[in-house]
Formats: sequence, structure tokens, C-alpha cells
Amino acid sequence: MLKIRLARVGKKKKPTYRFIVSESARDPFGKALEILGHYNPFSKVIDVKKDRILHWISKGAQVSPTVHNLLVDQNVLEGDKIRASKSKKKKKGGTEKSDKPAEGETKPEESKEEPKKEEKPEEKKEEAPKFVEAPAETKDKAKEEVKEDKADSKPAEVKNKDKKEDKTE
Repeated sequence: MLKIRLARVGKKKKPTYRFIVSESARDPFGKALEILGHYNPFSKVIDVKKDRILHWISKGAQVSPTVHNLLVDQNVLEGDKIRASKSKKKKKGGTEKSDKPAEGETKPEESKEEPKKEEKPEEKKEEAPKFVEAPAETKDKAKEEVKEDKADSKPAEVKNKDKKEDKTE
């Protein structure tokens, strides 16, 4: 499908655009069938070839929303502008809220008076300790176990030699 759209050209931070006709699947920076005009967003200068744009539209080329809006401004196309970008609405609680109620629904009237909140005095709660120390008995047992483990442990080389000596005896 053919599409009339903008291709960015120009320097970094200073874009200018070309109105091009190309396949919709093709990269807009690649080869275009025809260049139909130029657009400078800083000076708001739009130079378009009206007859060629109308020719490609008559051949079935689609127009991107941004190009459509620019062509409506230049009186090349007639009609209303199209929303070019869709803003994402923030979700609250997993559902999207819209300004307009759906059909059959009525928007609840918001009361002008805000309900007064009952203020309750806050009670101070004692905070639990961040950690609980183990009883002294378990600490002593743990220390003894560590000492026993150290006494039993020998380097791997020594253990292997002991095993070999046991086998020879």
C-alpha cells in the first residue's frame, strides 16, 4: 500500500522534513517513489506540490495523520483535522477512566461540599525490637559445636594421607 508521509532530513537538533510517497512497509529514510514537498517546523514553511499529491491520492495512496493535518492547513485537502497522536491515560486501580460516560451511564454529580473527616487521636504503639537475641544457653552450645567442628576438620591433603595409611595397615 502506498503512503504519503514525512521523512526526516536535516541536521541534528534542526530537523526538516520531506513529503514522500513510498510503500508503507518501506523505511521512510530509504528510496521513495517521489518527493512531494518540504516542511520546516521551525519557520513553519510548507512547500508542497498540490497536483502531485492529489494525483497520488487518486491512485490510492493513504495519507499519514500528521501529513493530513498539514495538508488541511495548506488547503490541499478538505475536511477536519485528525488526532495525530494518542495520549495514554493514566490507569487508576487497573481501569481506565474517561471524561465522557458510556452510553446508558450517567456521570454522578460531584458534591461541592467535601465530607468532613473525623479525626481520631493517634495512639502511640510500642515498637517491637528489631531483632530478638537468643538465650545465652543456645549461644554457648553453638560456640561449643563450632569448636568441635574446627577440631575435627583437617586440610584435605592430611585427610587423604590418613586414609591411605589406614588402608596400608
